[in-house]
Amino acid sequence: MSDQIRPVLTGHRALVVGVANEHSIAYGCAKAFRTAGAELAITWLNEKARPYVEPLAKELEATITAPLDVAAPGQLEAVFERIGAEWGKLDILVHSIAFAPKEDLQGGLLDCSAEGFAKAMDVSCHSFIRMARLAAPLMSQGGTMFAMSYYGANRVVPNYNVMGPVKAALEAACRYLAFELGPSDIRVHAISPGPLKTRAASGLKDFELLLNEAAQKSPIGELVDIMDVGFTCAYLATPFARRVTGGTVYVDGGANIVA
Repeated sequence: MSDQIRPVLTGHRALVVGVANEHSIAYGCAKAFRTAGAELAITWLNEKARPYVEPLAKELEATITAPLDVAAPGQLEAVFERIGAEWGKLDILVHSIAFAPKEDLQGGLLDCSAEGFAKAMDVSCHSFIRMARLAAPLMSQGGTMFAMSYYGANRVVPNYNVMGPVKAALEAACRYLAFELGPSDIRVHAISPGPLKTRAASGLKDFELLLNEAAQKSPIGELVDIMDVGFTCAYLATPFARRVTGGTVYVDGGANIVA
């Protein structure tokens, strides 16, 4: 498919947060943006993740690479300061990170601790708001922001637990940010992929059952992959989608429409 993609994002600059390895949704987004001609900034979580992410950033010719743990004071600001200094602008922002302590994620919502809930909300939701605040001044000519959600934000998915309310909050944040940033020609999208075999998903109990159910429910009859998500985001970042903002875009082969 990549051979058929035209460089419609040439001249655009994209920050992609959340690449952990070649199976990451964020990597699919970065690869799709690069295929469409965009210049990339890619971050890694910590030194443990760096050896997995740095080769991918090199492969995609990322011109800015940096560590970014949104829970570490000053790191988020440092990334945006560097983008401002080296690029002077930003066109695309992808937030593809989520976290909950294992004991809070794998227990039911009733058993989730206040500390675990707060941590999940901060990393998985509020960090996107903080990113948007820093990105908006760099999008003086308009731009597009993406945050990754999941079907469990709107329907009960067994074993998704605390992440359900957290992703619901993230989708609401996208709507409110779309409203606030719309006058600046900045569009905001919550992207809701079908279940994918990512490192983050591996923390969910009985995840293989979710994969099988999604494939069975999909009108297309098969699972989506990270490039399906990436190319959807690439389209939404182009002028072809200039009047689309604020909604939750499902990239799941239509599984969400089936009861």
